[in-house]
Amino acid sequence: MASGETSASAIGRRVVLPANFICGPRNMRRKYIDAMALVQKFGKPDIFLTLTCNPNWPEIKQYMMGNEETQNRADLIDRVFHAKLEQFKNEIFKNEIFGKVVAHTYVVEFQKRGLPHAHFLLILAPQHKMYHAEEYDEITMQKNMMR
Repeated sequence: MASGETSASAIGRRVVLPANFICGPRNMRRKYIDAMALVQKFGKPDIFLTLTCNPNWPEIKQYMMGNEETQNRADLIDRVFHAKLEQFKNEIFKNEIFGKVVAHTYVVEFQKRGLPHAHFLLILAPQHKMYHAEEYDEITMQKNMMR
C-alpha cells in the first residue's frame, strides 16, 4: 500500500502504463517498431557506433574540487556528456563525417558504474554506402586519429 492508504483494494489491480512512459513496455515496443520501419524503408544500418563517457575528459576534471570523485558528480558528468553528444551528432549529421545519413536511431544508456553512453545506428545514402571491410577500416583509422 502507498503511504497514507488505508484500504487494500488497490493491491493486485492492473496498471497499464502509457506509451510515453519512458522504458515502459509500450514505449519500448513503439521505439522498436519505429526502428524497424526505418529499416524497412531505407535498408539495413551501415554503421553501429557507441559514444562512451570518459570520466577523465578534461571538461570534467577541470570542474572537480580537490578530492571529489566523479561518481559523486552525476550532474557534471551528465552535462558534459550531453554537450559531447550534441557535438558528436553535429559532426555526424551536419558535417557528414561518414557521408550523408538518410536515417538513424540512437539510445542513451547508463553503465553499471553510472556513466552514460549512446548507441547509434546509421543508414547512409546509397552513394556513401560502404561495401568492403577496407572502407570501414579507413574510416575507423581516420576517426581514431582525430582524437
